[in-house]
Amino acid sequence: MKLVPSQEELDLRGMLHDLLDSACPTTLVRSLREPGADRFPAELWKSLTAAGVLGLPFAEAYGGMDGRLDDVATYLLEAGRSLAPSVVVNTVSLGIAIDRLGDDALRSRVLPGICAGELRGTIALADPGDAHDVRPRLTAERDGDGWRVSGRIDHVCDVDLADRIFVTAAADGHVHGMLLVPDATGVEVAPLDVMGGPGQFRVVLDRVRIDAEDATGPLAVDDLRRVSHTLSSMRCVELVGVAEEAMRRAVDHARERHQFGRPIGSFQAAQHLIADMHIGVQAARLSALAAVAACGRGELAVRESAVARMHATTAAKRATLDAHQLHGGMGYVLETDLHLWSERARVLSSLDGTADTAAAWLAEEAGLVQV
Repeated sequence: MKLVPSQEELDLRGMLHDLLDSACPTTLVRSLREPGADRFPAELWKSLTAAGVLGLPFAEAYGGMDGRLDDVATYLLEAGRSLAPSVVVNTVSLGIAIDRLGDDALRSRVLPGICAGELRGTIALADPGDAHDVRPRLTAERDGDGWRVSGRIDHVCDVDLADRIFVTAAADGHVHGMLLVPDATGVEVAPLDVMGGPGQFRVVLDRVRIDAEDATGPLAVDDLRRVSHTLSSMRCVELVGVAEEAMRRAVDHARERHQFGRPIGSFQAAQHLIADMHIGVQAARLSALAAVAACGRGELAVRESAVARMHATTAAKRATLDAHQLHGGMGYVLETDLHLWSERARVLSSLDGTADTAAAWLAEEAGLVQV
């Protein structure tokens, strides 16, 4: 992992910063949360597709940008800062799962649509509260040359916006990946009432038909965990972007808000608070980018992913809470925007597991616990 970004990486982040500033203002974020609103950000999607974001980590043969996972991380820092809708990263996550777990035929059928912005998707690969737990929640039985899949999975993101969901199912003593159509016969989808507004769903399957071409061969646990920890590390980078923006807003407010005839940022207590926020955010940033770099090299990266999640969830919690404190009473008024970052931080900190959950991965990796 490089500690100093290259000029190319700086240029990419600058371009994405400007694009999201223009195409993803807080007015858009608020409008997508309104009851009954169309949650798909059509204009933003077009802009990000044109910029190549959806194809960043995929080969040129599929219409991608032939980039690295580090390039996706550059987008995620800006996505967290701007609270970009999660359908973008969930679609890229679907592509990463297909790219790493599927065969050439499945990649050729799915990845070009993702890169072109013509196919949206999401993924339910692991326990939503523990990225290390990749035991399938679904079961499958043979049906001719295909499968019949049944079971229930909770907290699946953006099902209402997805054309495909990548799930896993236990069958014949193995685990297989399945590409599911959300509105297929036998699929029931129900929204869950969670913090941060709509976006998470329960999916119940009753003998849903999956064609052979939409299923992978048997998958190894380590391969599933390799993808799951990659997606968890990516979410940590987004969480760092959220924390960075909360800190920036706190700093700006401390400069502008005057009390007793001077900016509140001139008081030592406020300076100490901001310094602690900065230290936590920078540690989270380095650990999250290190985890993404390890995953990009094809490593299992359990240790790196665990450290990233522990730092990112802690830093985001501190940054958002301290930002509210520095804003005083106005920081708790919904007419201001600060709560949007707090809620996104809470959601991202819960998905994949908390800091305590990640500490258990670390203990298992170090051989301190028996599994």
